[in-house]
Amino acid sequence: MVIICDSGSTKADWRIIEALAPPVDIHTMGFNPVFHNEELIITELNKAFGNKVNPAEVKEVFFYGAGCWDFSLKQIVNRALKTVFPYAITEVEHDLLAAARATCFNEPGIACILGTGSNSCSYDGKNVVDNITNLGYLVGDEGSGSFLGKALIRAYFYREMPRDLLEIFETEYPGKKDEILNGIYQNSAPNVYLASFAKFMSDNKKHFFIEKLVYEGFCEFVDRNVRKYARHLHVPIHFIGSVAYHFSDLLSIVLEERRLIKGIIIKKPIDNLTKFHLNHFESKKY
Repeated sequence: MVIICDSGSTKADWRIIEALAPPVDIHTMGFNPVFHNEELIITELNKAFGNKVNPAEVKEVFFYGAGCWDFSLKQIVNRALKTVFPYAITEVEHDLLAAARATCFNEPGIACILGTGSNSCSYDGKNVVDNITNLGYLVGDEGSGSFLGKALIRAYFYREMPRDLLEIFETEYPGKKDEILNGIYQNSAPNVYLASFAKFMSDNKKHFFIEKLVYEGFCEFVDRNVRKYARHLHVPIHFIGSVAYHFSDLLSIVLEERRLIKGIIIKKPIDNLTKFHLNHFESKKY
């Protein structure tokens, strides 16, 4: 039995693969070692897998996660996985590698993430060979859900929202000025809270003001990230994440304006990650 996981900061998709059985999907909260400790991860995994999987039957666990960018952060997740699945070989990688494997497979390309946060990398068909440093939601995360959420909230508090959009916003969030501020500054995962406003933007994505905010956010992401890679004009630019998926029309316009090659845009990488791993261990039996 093999388990594959793609984890963002908000949600995680787990897929259990076993010989002669259909895949089984499990969904949990997202685990980001920047914000979540080992104990919390163990508790949540035991809740999710306790009655569904016999740990002794799990041979390998491939975990791709937001925030897993160095050894110490990866070890937080790895120790938790080893506790829950003690007989398994575990591999913890950054979610950028998941994005690259799920979109480029074995071909060169640029893989981008536009979800709660944003990131990008250049991939040579086997390895991530370059990465523009991700500065996170406080300084960077251009084009992401948290970035767009901040733009929307600024427009609300600075009285820059058009009146018709303001009325819709205040109907959905009545009397919530204090709650919004508390959600930002007294929240253990403020990036996730900020990104939650992306749903409001998606629900009203045809409004010219929302289109402007998203378009500008995507322009900033592409110009500050994608266009810095050496071969950005010669390889496909792929995207994963809910923000990229729900605003794919605006993303396509930004790429076309810059004469970039649009690759695939998918919401979740778990299906393609499954294909990638099946291709690599099809000779094994689980």
